[in-house]
Amino acid sequence: MNNNAILLLSCKDKKGLVYKITKLIYELNGNIIDLDEHVDPIETMFFVRVAWSFDENSTNKNYIKESFSVLAEEFSASWEMNFEDEKQNVAIFVSKYDHCLNEILWRNKLNEFNIKISLIISNHTDLRTLAENYQIPFYHLEVNQNNKNEIEQIEINLIKGKNIDVIVLARYMQILSPDFVKEFPNKIINIHHSFLPAFVGGNPYKQAYERGVKIIGATSHFVTNELDEGPIIEQDIIRISHNDSLKDLIIKGRDLERLVLARALLLQSQNRILVYGKKTIVF
Repeated sequence: MNNNAILLLSCKDKKGLVYKITKLIYELNGNIIDLDEHVDPIETMFFVRVAWSFDENSTNKNYIKESFSVLAEEFSASWEMNFEDEKQNVAIFVSKYDHCLNEILWRNKLNEFNIKISLIISNHTDLRTLAENYQIPFYHLEVNQNNKNEIEQIEINLIKGKNIDVIVLARYMQILSPDFVKEFPNKIINIHHSFLPAFVGGNPYKQAYERGVKIIGATSHFVTNELDEGPIIEQDIIRISHNDSLKDLIIKGRDLERLVLARALLLQSQNRILVYGKKTIVF
């Protein structure tokens, strides 16, 4: 039975890296189906994503990982290995807005993502019916200033108990604490309703309207402890004019938000994102 393996790797650039990686794949009886590499000439860093097919009847997954572990140690590399038949386990956090959640649930129903949505967490009950329509467990955990630490610990326990790989904030209108974020580094994907780094924080459409900008945008990024400063995954824009009201900006921006977040999740589910410092390499 054929399966596909996907390697994401980064290390200091030097001669022979691609040769040694592809040679090992050949020795493992793999057939390369996609290879994309990038070298940052300023940082002298090497980044690569390579996917290959292999026969599970003759090649063991653990042996593949062990073989690349030895090679990565030789390179002093950061790396991860994924297999196409293993869906990423996803948790979605929402508040009251449903457009981003609807987009993800619909696309996932069409099998566009290589994911399993194991739970939806919300600080409101508005989207419970939507979750139930897709037969996804829904957890209502109301957050306030007095119980934030307690609720976040419940959320952490749920996420770890379900072996969640990725957390998606689909317009979750809460700021996660540093303690929560550090539990899941580069595993929390957010959608911000602005073309970052412009108009960070709350109410960016009002800020954009008051400035009379000619384009608005949306940005999907990994969450860090610096508000709206995490490594950017995906962005898009749409033109506006003086004829557009604040309501028009919100309507147009809503379309961008749902599409940009869906694209970011697709990239994540296909193992195409490498985080390096404050930015990403997206293959």
